[in-house]
Amino acid sequence: MGSKFSGKNPPELLVDQFSRTISYLRLSITDRCNLRCIYCQPKKIEETVPHWKSVEILQHRDLLTYEELLHFASVAVSMGMDKIRLTGGEPLVRRGILNFIRSLNNLEGLKQIRLTTNGVLLPELAEPLFQAGIRHLNISLDTLKPEKFARITGRDLFHTVWQGIQIAKNLGFQVKLNVVAMRGINDDEFRDFAHLALQEPLQVRFIEFMPVGEQAGWDKKDFISASEIQSLIMQEGTLTPQKGQRSEGPARVFSLTDREGRQGSVGFISPISHHFCDSCNRLRLTSEGRLRSCLLSDQETDIREILRSGGTDDDLRSAIRLTIMTKKKGHAMQEGPDSIAQAPCHGRMSRIGG
Repeated sequence: MGSKFSGKNPPELLVDQFSRTISYLRLSITDRCNLRCIYCQPKKIEETVPHWKSVEILQHRDLLTYEELLHFASVAVSMGMDKIRLTGGEPLVRRGILNFIRSLNNLEGLKQIRLTTNGVLLPELAEPLFQAGIRHLNISLDTLKPEKFARITGRDLFHTVWQGIQIAKNLGFQVKLNVVAMRGINDDEFRDFAHLALQEPLQVRFIEFMPVGEQAGWDKKDFISASEIQSLIMQEGTLTPQKGQRSEGPARVFSLTDREGRQGSVGFISPISHHFCDSCNRLRLTSEGRLRSCLLSDQETDIREILRSGGTDDDLRSAIRLTIMTKKKGHAMQEGPDSIAQAPCHGRMSRIGG
């Protein structure tokens, strides 16, 4: 998918007060999900009801309509935000997403649409997504063991997700697997994931466990740093930093070469131990229609109110510029896990968009 400016001058760059160019918009299109992962749902809910059966979700009227999402996206793209990622919740559970993606693809100036999914619906939707114009998928997969998958997610669907990954790979998607790293839960599998990266044409990305939401189940004892993960991976081969990876976002990406000469790609996302705030180029629109400049900050701009109160495109542009100019230099976890007295973000991951 290429830029479509039809010979017009491209928009000016959106630059914040710390000289970061903001070009990447994450849209959380729903807070609903067909899994109930232990690190995503509020701990209080887990303690009072069966783990995967119940969770508070937004009413349909509280979600932005596709028309509203498209309206906001068109304004953001016209200002220079040329990359969009669709998140949730699980974005594929929202009806009509394929038509929405096709509409996004028609926005002049948008270079790329990516999608983050848990993979449950990929066996039936991978091909339609490819036809709709998606080429990049981030698929959440925290374990390669079916029994453990059921414990982490609340659903016995490992084989369904694995089938979806294989279908996506065979269709030609660029696939990244997102692995949330949790000590005592899946740290015994990091080397297995490294082997997978050597065997399959996909990138495995290890993500430090983050305390998002005041009721979330984060505990320091569950935390394992990216450097410790990297040391484990180095037992499987040599890691060589890949340069020129701005499109990789927050991930530090390495080529992994084993003793037999096989190569793979692994990435490390370390918001706690090795923060990447100085190169952050994104804004997030939550499923409630609130614009955030940082995952780990509760500072928000109410876009839904602007859209539903008769606000103009200029009002939306002003809200985007305000959010960018008030974007902080960094978040509260820059000193590492010992500095976290409580969750710095009180929103819910399923609404903010992971």
